[in-house]
Amino acid sequence: MLKELSRSVRIGGGAVAAAAILSLAPFSAAVAEDFPTQPIEITVLFGGPVATIAQMLAEGMAKELGVPVVSVSRTGGGGAVGYSFVNSTPPNGYNIVFNSNSISTSYHIGNTPFDYKAFDPVAQVGMEVPALAVRSDSGWKTLKDFAAAGKKQKMKVGISGRGSFTHIASAALFEKLGIEVIYVPYGKGSAPVELLGGRIDAALQWPAQFKAQSDAGKLNILAVTGGERVPLIPDVPTAKEQGYDVDTVMWRGLAVPHGTPPNVIAKLEKAARTVITSADFKQRTSALGMETAYLPAAEFGKVVATDDASIAKVMREHGLAKQ
Repeated sequence: MLKELSRSVRIGGGAVAAAAILSLAPFSAAVAEDFPTQPIEITVLFGGPVATIAQMLAEGMAKELGVPVVSVSRTGGGGAVGYSFVNSTPPNGYNIVFNSNSISTSYHIGNTPFDYKAFDPVAQVGMEVPALAVRSDSGWKTLKDFAAAGKKQKMKVGISGRGSFTHIASAALFEKLGIEVIYVPYGKGSAPVELLGGRIDAALQWPAQFKAQSDAGKLNILAVTGGERVPLIPDVPTAKEQGYDVDTVMWRGLAVPHGTPPNVIAKLEKAARTVITSADFKQRTSALGMETAYLPAAEFGKVVATDDASIAKVMREHGLAKQ
């Protein structure tokens, strides 16, 4: 067999690749057994609080694994830039993506040619619940106020981008409110800046982005879209409490290229679990608007698959899915 492979090296590039892979197989297994022996990168897809959380997670995992773990920002395309980078790297555990529901929105809108199955789950880290905010001078204090105004005029609502998670969550919420809105991507701006500047009437984003301006009395946070209130803004009711059956949250987790050895994933999962379940990490992430919700690889994988089906359905219904 090896003679045949050696002979095929002279015949074509595909055979060369096959021979190379087979010749490296025992070495790769040994490397996996010794993992990790070099620095690890966690690709971060977005800025803001999530980038800070990723850095905290990387620092904690470095202590557990005994090698440097660094978070690297690779933003753009609603996560497509970062996903494409990690997907192009060898499945050896040294490149991790801090993923989210964006793996599904990126695929179903057509920004990536691969879906969530291109990655193997490592661990779920936490959950973030979007919040709907408006300017205080609007006079709207509840979802019913906003819905009533929205039936008289089309509201301009800020979103991260077309087909983004905030777009999907907004569509689900406004469908329940019975109103149609005009979506306005932020571009390089941010939700509070766009709101206070009067360029949009409302925005659905992460609570941490609104808290300072809300505390200052400049913004009213009308609701959160999860099933429970968010500890960071405990006085803000859920949409369900106000009579609108919405439960939309963003999970965040860690994943590696498909085909990463199981024992490598197990080591990463163990390190992540230790950090995520620590009191310090829970406290610090809660202050940034994310509640820890650790799940091991197998359970996390089920969450990703189930959520992908739900997102695909919503995007098809709203004409956002690629044709």
